[in-house]
Formats: sequence, C-alpha cells, structure tokens
Amino acid sequence: MLERWRAGRAALVAALRAVPEGAKVPWFGPPMRPGSMITARLMETWAHGQDVADALGVTRAPTHRLRAVAHIGARTRDFAYTVHGRTPPAAAFRIELAAPDGTLWTWGPAEAEQRITAPALDFCLLVTQRRHPDDLAVQAEGADAAEWLTIAQAFAGPSGAGRAKGQFG
Repeated sequence: MLERWRAGRAALVAALRAVPEGAKVPWFGPPMRPGSMITARLMETWAHGQDVADALGVTRAPTHRLRAVAHIGARTRDFAYTVHGRTPPAAAFRIELAAPDGTLWTWGPAEAEQRITAPALDFCLLVTQRRHPDDLAVQAEGADAAEWLTIAQAFAGPSGAGRAKGQFG
C-alpha cells in the first residue's frame, strides 16, 4: 500500500508540474490551478486523517500546517453558498483565527462587518465538516456570517448530513 501511495504521489507531482502556467486542472468541483489543487489535497488528507483519529479515539495536536486547511476554507466561502443553491453575499467576510502558536491568521478586509473568529483548529473542523458548528468555538458577527457557519465546506461535491451536535463529546 505504501509503495502504491508513493507512486501515486510521484505521478501527481509530475502531472501538476506539467500543467502550463495559468491553466486550471479539471476536478470534481470547479477547475483549479495546480497550487489550489495541492492545497485541496492537503485539506482532504487532513480531514480524512481526522476521521481516522476520531475512530481510534486519538487527539491530534494542532500545528501551523492547519494554515493550508484554513486558507482553502476561507477561499471556498462562495463555493459553499453555490453548492447549497444559495447566492453568496456581496460583502466580503473577515476571518480571524488564533493559530496554534498564538499568532493571528486573517483573511478579508479588516473593516468587514461580517466576521468569523475562532481557534484555527475549530475553523478547520468546521469547513471540513468534521464537527457540528455548535460544538466549536467559532463565532460569527453578522447574519451572513452566521448563515455561512451552517453551510461552510472546503471540499467539492455535496455536503451530506454533516456531523451531529455532540457527536464527539
């Protein structure tokens, strides 16, 4: 299995390096540039790794590597609205996350009225739908931001039912 995984990784690296500059790669969701596709694969690997950790009852320590998951979570705001058949809000959101090392990660204009604040881990669990929004320390300011917490998803395809409130303690 490990050899197959390594061969697949090498093939993906070669294929993405061969993509002409500025071109997008078709995928299950909207086409992506190679850098975005790599970030999406990191997000998926982290999310499914969380599924394994949950099944084994293991707690993983959050690290700075969550930034890639948080980044794609922030960038897929409009996609989440679209996949749920809703029109994305015109106003930009401000997302402020407390990184595992105590620094602040931000996306969006500082003056935005619609805001999300959270520990980075909680935000990543939200946008990968690994936890129910009510079980996380994610706060919304503004009606649009509050609505987004109920539909946020950083992955392509239908969202499914999500996690049940209180499912993980």
